[in-house]
Amino acid sequence: MKTRRKIRRKKNVLLLVSVIFTAVVLLGAVIFFRMHFSKDSPVLKEKGHRQPGDLLQDYMKHLSEKEYEKMYEMLDLEASGNLTEEEFVKRSSSIYEGIEMQNMDVEITGYDKEHQTVQFKMSFDTAAGALSFENEAWFMEREDGYRLIWDDSLIFPGLRSSDKVRVSVIEAERGDILDRSGLVLAGWGTAACVGIVPGKLEHAEQNIKETARLLETDVLSIEKKLEAQWVKEDSFVPIKNIPAVKEIELMKEEPDEQALKEEARQKQLLAIPGVMITEVKVREYPLGQAASHLTGYIQNVTAEDLEEHANEGYTANSVIGRSGMEGLFEKELKGKNGCRIYITDKDGAEKEELLRTDVQHGQDIRLTIDAGLQSQLYEQFQEDKSCSVALNPYTGEVLALVSTPSFDSNDFIMGMSQEQWNLLNEDENKPLYNRFRQKWCPGSSFKPVIAAAGLSEGILNPDEDFGYEGLSWQKSASWGGYFVTTLHAAEPAVMEQALVCSDNVYFAKAALKIGADKLEESLQKLGFGRQMPFEIAMAKAQYSNTEHIETEIQLADSGYGQGQILVNPLHLAGIYTAFCNGGNMLRPYLVYQKDAEAEVWINQAFKEDSAKRVLEGMKKVVNDPHGTAYGLHRDDILLAGKTGTAEIKASKDDSLGTELGWMAVLTAEQSEKNPILIVSMTEDVKGRGGSGYVVEKERAVLDYWFR
Repeated sequence: MKTRRKIRRKKNVLLLVSVIFTAVVLLGAVIFFRMHFSKDSPVLKEKGHRQPGDLLQDYMKHLSEKEYEKMYEMLDLEASGNLTEEEFVKRSSSIYEGIEMQNMDVEITGYDKEHQTVQFKMSFDTAAGALSFENEAWFMEREDGYRLIWDDSLIFPGLRSSDKVRVSVIEAERGDILDRSGLVLAGWGTAACVGIVPGKLEHAEQNIKETARLLETDVLSIEKKLEAQWVKEDSFVPIKNIPAVKEIELMKEEPDEQALKEEARQKQLLAIPGVMITEVKVREYPLGQAASHLTGYIQNVTAEDLEEHANEGYTANSVIGRSGMEGLFEKELKGKNGCRIYITDKDGAEKEELLRTDVQHGQDIRLTIDAGLQSQLYEQFQEDKSCSVALNPYTGEVLALVSTPSFDSNDFIMGMSQEQWNLLNEDENKPLYNRFRQKWCPGSSFKPVIAAAGLSEGILNPDEDFGYEGLSWQKSASWGGYFVTTLHAAEPAVMEQALVCSDNVYFAKAALKIGADKLEESLQKLGFGRQMPFEIAMAKAQYSNTEHIETEIQLADSGYGQGQILVNPLHLAGIYTAFCNGGNMLRPYLVYQKDAEAEVWINQAFKEDSAKRVLEGMKKVVNDPHGTAYGLHRDDILLAGKTGTAEIKASKDDSLGTELGWMAVLTAEQSEKNPILIVSMTEDVKGRGGSGYVVEKERAVLDYWFR
């Protein structure tokens, strides 16, 4: 029995040893295989034999960086048809850059070791949108490792070497900018494109010089265009766009002088052998200088624009809004180009459409602007350094925004010469400067604001007589040699009479009575120091150059709109809407609404009874024969308003300073069918009648409006 048990134990030990030995052999085989043949083989890695999936990722990374030469280095040239590096780079770059590939992503989805193929999903953005597809790449194992087998199908499945990848772009039509009635402020018109056919150009040097003179351009720029690579003997080479001569203008009994000059110029151009004129479509601004600060203008995109606005659909042929409404509403106006990416065969027949996006034409932008009123205000002030804003005081709709002197947006479209550009920039009257966006010293046009603020705070009593002081006054000898002066003294010195005759002394005393802290608080409530809510960014109003009103004299001067008070004219107009709306300030707006509804910007900017009381005084400013704005009095329409003359001095002792003239006028009854509020400011009115100069101009505008 013992012998049997010993034999049995010996067999079990031998069996266990055999199992362990077999397991060790198998484990060694597995380790050997993984070391030498698996995907993650350290032996292969030591030899530099990276796996196909990793190599494909490297290849695609080089592609995303447009490193075509490095991509070529990864190819198995024999298996890839022995294509040259030049052929490879040209084919790859023309296709990938032609479709504007970017933001590429590659996902490895499978690996067939037997056939040495890697399946992958590729996606990227193109000129026509996002494109994704599944594909596979073949690899060849060589002594130095795996190499990629390339053919055209690696770019797109099914693409052959004789095929072409085409990109077709349909340019979006830019939207129009319209006034409230649908009249075009910026749209599409025609121009005359002057060009040269080189093969027909005789006496080239002489005639190029004459063409340059007539087109107000330089010889060098013409020669550069004629020397472009694409130009052939029979090519029409565009040189410059000029205004088209409209037959209707020439048929008038008294044709426009400018139209006659343009006709004569074009006849001279056509007399030059080789010069031709054809009609082209261009952006047009019918109101010209009257609305150019408002509309702005467009220009062709630059390389900088394309870089700054990458991925926004711009091409080398695009235009972009540079200023005004063209710039503000660029996104809405530009639309979105349509684009197709497709493959054609060697005969040009379409094989496959890869991607399509339909064209989306730009939106028309309809403004609250009244083109007629805009033109009238420009016509009245065109010779002045001035700005005007007009709005409906009961809805907040902005009816006009005018800055003078002005420029003509059409000149930028036609191609402005360096001489024209220099004249605009060097003009001392600054025609490129947009005055309606700036802040100005409001002078006496600010007095109704002080009156309403003091009444609303319960500090001022409208019937309190501040006492007659004559034409100059100072609070005490502590003011030294400084006196508040006025052209007209109120007697009695009560609020309404002080508004009618515009008594500076009364309002200086009123400001002192309100106090600096309370006045600052009231003006902050009216939006001072804040950006007003409006489509166009306007300068912020201020009551001091520092954080606070610092001195008594500064406080007194603030009471009649001097000191360091500065306000934008549209902001001032916004404050004036409170006098028409029970003390509520309306938000001015510029984009037309079919059913115009007022939106309150600042609720109870003034107390309702305070706003009404001040409005009564403003009515007398216009309708009392002694009022400073009596020149605007009408028998048919009840108006209210306030004049203002602001002194601009380098110092208190400056006797050579200039003056700003202001006039703010509004229809005073909600029943008025054509309500309006106009605020105009004109520089350099000293010696020209002060605010009276502005009153005269606005009267002509109101005559037009109520007609």
